[in-house]
Amino acid sequence: MRCPQCGERESRVVDSRDLDDAATIRRRRECAACAFRFTTYERVEAARLVVVKRNGTRQEFDREKLVSGFRKALTRRPVSATAPEQAADAIEAELRAEGMTEVPSSRVGQLAMARLRELDQIAYIRFASVYQSFDDLEDLKREVDTLYAQWSPKDGTR
Repeated sequence: MRCPQCGERESRVVDSRDLDDAATIRRRRECAACAFRFTTYERVEAARLVVVKRNGTRQEFDREKLVSGFRKALTRRPVSATAPEQAADAIEAELRAEGMTEVPSSRVGQLAMARLRELDQIAYIRFASVYQSFDDLEDLKREVDTLYAQWSPKDGTR
């Protein structure tokens, strides 16, 4: 780490503290040449996660794109405002836990549909109608019928 004062590469760590549930380490350093003190933050860099699209192109996983899709599907639905972020975090964690660096876009879509099905059935149908590109009302009706068959009208759950 270069000293911001003189540019010297040698420094010693004066103090270290964990931040954000140990995901980030804050270090106070002192330059060996000029004794200037400065702070650095160290974070573990996760391996890149690449999504392979249907047409074969590759794109880095974009969590915000997933959150945006969830927000659109959950618009005006009785779901917590943090639900889209939590769902995207869970999907990203699951993909990373699988240990693969390249993931087919269909896998991301399946996980998103499963998460929305748990959160809200209307949001699920909204998302599915775009993601699965229903050709006509019959396709949409078939999906709604499948969802309805799994739903328990007594308590409103599956």
